Amino acid sequence: MLKKGDKKIIRAWAFYDWANSSYSLVITSALFPIYFHAVTTNNNPGGMVHFLGRTFNSDSLQSYSISFAFLLIASISPLLSSIADYSGKKKRFMYFFSTMGAISCSALFFFDSMSTLWIGVLGAVLAAMGYSGSIVFYNAFLPEIAEPEDQDKVSAKGFALGYIGSSLLLIFRSP
Repeated sequence: MLKKGDKKIIRAWAFYDWANSSYSLVITSALFPIYFHAVTTNNNPGGMVHFLGRTFNSDSLQSYSISFAFLLIASISPLLSSIADYSGKKKRFMYFFSTMGAISCSALFFFDSMSTLWIGVLGAVLAAMGYSGSIVFYNAFLPEIAEPEDQDKVSAKGFALGYIGSSLLLIFRSP
């Protein structure tokens, strides 16, 4: 059982937001879409790609991939929320989803040409699911680490560190 109000636990919880918010900014919105476009249109002036027997505009494929991932996570979120509330295994599930997201993001390193398009799409889908799944369990820890009257303050600390962390990553990323 976690001790409510423990500054060390609250700091650790908030710094998880520092780390995971980088995914939202870098992979979902700022850098990966540009990278995906560059890889899929390099030597492919029309920007059309073939994936799973269909032809897509490269930018649309990336959007469809993320949309598909969030459709899956929206479908399983009620189940994940129930697990978070009643199983007593929040940490284990959070670990699973955050590890899945981290490995999937790391796999995107190998997406460097049209021959590895499947890695880019699968990596993006699994990373989104890992991120979103871990957030369900991350949020479920808030009532366990902070008193009800402190939850807004603790949550705001997490959000603030998340914005700072993701902004610093974007500002200081390697060229």
